Amino acid sequence: MTSLVEKQLFKSLFSFFLLVLLFSDTVSSSRKTFDQRKPCKHFSFYFHDILYDGDNVANATSAAIVSPPGLGNFKFGKFVIFDGPITMDKNYLSEPLARAQGFYFYDMKMDFNAWFCYTLVFNSTQHKGTLNIMGADLMMEPTRDLSVVGGTGDFFMARGIATFVTDIFQGAKYFRVKMDVKLYEC
Repeated sequence: MTSLVEKQLFKSLFSFFLLVLLFSDTVSSSRKTFDQRKPCKHFSFYFHDILYDGDNVANATSAAIVSPPGLGNFKFGKFVIFDGPITMDKNYLSEPLARAQGFYFYDMKMDFNAWFCYTLVFNSTQHKGTLNIMGADLMMEPTRDLSVVGGTGDFFMARGIATFVTDIFQGAKYFRVKMDVKLYEC
């Protein structure tokens, strides 16, 4: 008789424990909701890139570290690292708001396409911290969206979208991209 009572008590306590565990905040997952139409922060600025060509050491902001020959007309396999200024306007010589530091590589044989992975490093009176951005840049499209996957400082754990629009392209030597960054989790 005692063992039957103990089993019933054990079953009751075990069931109660499972119910408490099921409805507790530590087990149930809840996502922070956000309005996808309205960003919590919005920035527009320009990224400048001057590719090193052997003669422009002082001005170069990027360098090809791998450039395999003979893989087509679309720079397939070319790998470029960069540390370029981010400005509020189109002028390369304007005061930088941040620096874009990272890399891109050309990953399509049949068209121009690059994959970017970089960090915007802010160190100004307005903002301190970083934004991490990565994704495919389908260069022939008028606009391209890359993912904002995180950040530090003023942008701790930020997520959102960075929209690229090519503002100017001067062959392999220089390009300027307008970046429209919208953060939805700030």
